[in-house]
Amino acid sequence: MSGLPCSREEIGSLFLFEKLAPEQLERLCREGRVERFEPGPVYAEGDPATCFYVLLEGTLVLSRRVGSQDVEVNRSSARGVYAGAFHAYLGDRVRQVYNSSLRVVEPSRFFVLPAETFSRIMHEWFPMPVHLLEGFFFGNKDTQQAIGQRERLLALGSLSAGLTHELNNPAAAAVRATSALRERVAGMRHKLGAIAAGPYRRDTLATLVEIQERTAERVAKAPALSPLEASDREDTISDWLDDHGIADGWRLAPTFVQAGLDTDWLDQVAAAVGEETLEGAVRWLNYTVETELLMNEIEDSTTRVSGLVHAARQYSQLDRAPHQNADVHELLDSTLLMLSAKIGPRVTVVKDYDRTLPRIPAYPGELNQVWTNLIDNAVSAMNSVDGQSTLTVRTARDGDRLLVEFGDTGPGIPADIRDRVFDPFFTTKPVGEGTGLGLDISWRIVVNKHHGDLRVESAPGDTRFQVRLPLTAPAAEDQPSSLDV
Repeated sequence: MSGLPCSREEIGSLFLFEKLAPEQLERLCREGRVERFEPGPVYAEGDPATCFYVLLEGTLVLSRRVGSQDVEVNRSSARGVYAGAFHAYLGDRVRQVYNSSLRVVEPSRFFVLPAETFSRIMHEWFPMPVHLLEGFFFGNKDTQQAIGQRERLLALGSLSAGLTHELNNPAAAAVRATSALRERVAGMRHKLGAIAAGPYRRDTLATLVEIQERTAERVAKAPALSPLEASDREDTISDWLDDHGIADGWRLAPTFVQAGLDTDWLDQVAAAVGEETLEGAVRWLNYTVETELLMNEIEDSTTRVSGLVHAARQYSQLDRAPHQNADVHELLDSTLLMLSAKIGPRVTVVKDYDRTLPRIPAYPGELNQVWTNLIDNAVSAMNSVDGQSTLTVRTARDGDRLLVEFGDTGPGIPADIRDRVFDPFFTTKPVGEGTGLGLDISWRIVVNKHHGDLRVESAPGDTRFQVRLPLTAPAAEDQPSSLDV
């Protein structure tokens, strides 16, 4: 870097300054300077923004830090392009740091203006534009925060409705099963009294109780049958019951088949109690089978409720530290479960997880928000096409980062708008269905808060959003307190 003379004529030929008066150009040259830079860095992203740079000659490259890589965002040789402290006029109301890195790829000259001078000149020469720019900047920021909050509330409402729906089904099943169980237990008590008053010998009753115990064990191990196999067994058992004089055997047969019982089991019962008391014994054992099946149904229902509550806690992360070492598979599973009602039966979910991946340093609650946004967008896209669709969630190691990929079989993102999908307020959804902030929020969570990378690849029938997260925390980790970075 070297200092050079400042020419008022050269400065005035730039589009930024061509409308300025001679005395204004004179002040710029007096308070600014011209510097020459050899190929290499000029300033680095995150450093205090001390200067405003205007290109006079050469080629500049602007880049942003994404994860462990620098991604080029602009390259230009146009005279008058600017970079650096162009938000200096906002003062200390915003954090005055360079939001990108600047380097030159050939010997280049810049007009350099100190940030304080640039701010002072802006307020003195252009007071009304400065007020308009301030209003636009902070108004846009406030609008983005308000709509972002609205987006989160809409997502929360959708999740709450889905969770309520998912909880209602097993809860209602448990209530129905409990009511039926009460009736069966009452019937069993009545039948037990009838058996006790009947002509049963003590050894016969002992055998019957033993059969009852074995029956309960078989219910727990009942095999799954196809509809055709179940129908054939029901016919066989119904015929056996009719042959042994047990009325309405067709009513008992489905329960026995569901419990995995067959005619061999019935033969054991008949051999144990005799023909004269067979019907009472069979009906008593039928109550046993029904009771076991109902208790299994209650257990399944309450287990599902417990699983949903666990998933909700895992999703919300309300009882966890904001930053911790997290298992992305647990986060993905809880989000998929929370969104199961929204995903619906038309979408098949395929999980392709690499379970050998380690836990990573992360903000789990905010990563769940990223998963929610990406899954919601994928489902919305797939709902626009007819027939069955597939959502594939894949995890893998990608160098020193962990890859989480969401693939859908929707119509794809047109090439002409693919570069805009992460822009604030840009949406392809119909009016009223999207705020255009879901992907913007996701990008800031992944890139700014987790030092990761979020990108998209798309073709008709194959769209993939890829999230890459560091496997380890940076040496000097910068953990911003909000998404406003």
